[in-house]
Amino acid sequence: MRLVKSIDQVRKAVRAQKEQGKKIGLVPTMGYLHEGHLSLVRLARRKCNFLVVSIFVNPAQFGPKEDLREYPRDLKRDLQLLKKEGVDLVFCPSVAAMYPGGYQTYVEVVGWNKILCGASRPVHFRGVATVVLKLFNIIEPDIAVFGRKDFQQAVIIERMVKDLDLDVKILTGRIVRERDGLAMSSRNTYLSAEQRKNAAILYQSLKWLKQAYVNGLRDPKTAESRMAAMITARDGRIDYIAFVDKNSLEPVKELRRGTLAAFAVFFGKTRLIDNTVLGSNLDIGHLFIPM
Repeated sequence: MRLVKSIDQVRKAVRAQKEQGKKIGLVPTMGYLHEGHLSLVRLARRKCNFLVVSIFVNPAQFGPKEDLREYPRDLKRDLQLLKKEGVDLVFCPSVAAMYPGGYQTYVEVVGWNKILCGASRPVHFRGVATVVLKLFNIIEPDIAVFGRKDFQQAVIIERMVKDLDLDVKILTGRIVRERDGLAMSSRNTYLSAEQRKNAAILYQSLKWLKQAYVNGLRDPKTAESRMAAMITARDGRIDYIAFVDKNSLEPVKELRRGTLAAFAVFFGKTRLIDNTVLGSNLDIGHLFIPM
């Protein structure tokens, strides 16, 4: 496994593999890897001949009062994990390399970047789309893999790829969860012991919703009210709870198969997201149980 930090070096390395006819895979990350990231790496590994993982804490997707400085980092550990997974190349650029002096160009998927998570994080998806497009232009992957926990992000990236006629196939990997169901996230490390215990209510509320839907619940307002009561009873502060079409992200008037139930909740200062798609067992059923 090779670690590369310059754009010219990664381009040269990847193009040499393309000349040999190899299929290039990319898994973009911000590092501090956990089993959720590694599951995406394994999915990509099965679909390509040469696998690149990028590690870059992207300042463009953090607002002025968000946790850019505090975001956890451990490159040495990340590299050890990726080597075990058979990754071929790790691209770890500096902020100066990705956003040199005088940088002024950004990408927005208009409309979708201002709803759900974008409503309270107005610059977030502009930063995500911009850095992902830059990575696609630098690495020119045949496939790129994103996680379903960041469902809105995956939908936005797919729209960007379609609208800009990019020659890359987007794959999404399933949500990986802790033993109690909490979706794995690098930000889980911010939680105190009490907050971590309380955060399990997020998974429990999604389980309740799935069962209530099977039992005939169709009213989004009733679902939102019940889930909000469950979460706030465990000291969660709700940013949003939404029920939207999983493809268009438009709000639904009635819960139905294919409805995306998504939320963002604060425990203390830590903002956690999760979601599930009604009529599907993919996200609720996929648990990671530590040995």
